[in-house]
Amino acid sequence: MSFDKLFDKGFKKRNRGHFASLVRIALTDHKISSKELQFLHRVADKLEIDVIEFNQIIKNPNQFPINPPFLAAHRHERLYDLVKMVLTDTLFDSNEKSMLTKLSIGLGFSSNAIEGIVANALESVKKGDDLEAFSKHIMATQSS
Repeated sequence: MSFDKLFDKGFKKRNRGHFASLVRIALTDHKISSKELQFLHRVADKLEIDVIEFNQIIKNPNQFPINPPFLAAHRHERLYDLVKMVLTDTLFDSNEKSMLTKLSIGLGFSSNAIEGIVANALESVKKGDDLEAFSKHIMATQSS
């Protein structure tokens, strides 16, 4: 197998895992709202998730592991997407926060600082920060 194909396979696997994490958050209330579904379609396009994979992941998101990215910038981007999914609808509850916390640890964020990271990530997205400002906010949280 060529190196290019190996890279493509790993990249695709990480994208499916990330998409499945977004679906897990959407399903914390046991249904996917129309706003959540719209967000999932946008992210699926960005992650190159085709219709067949989309439907497979929606049916069983737990079948796809997180596969955290190596680079911190990519972990920040994944966390940014997860927080945006949490805030897509107005039904933010303890189940969504718990799922967000678990997925954030799965992405490789320190469990010792996870409460502050999640709180600051939520605050940053609520303020309307773009990915760059969000990443700076998260890096500051991690270093304090």
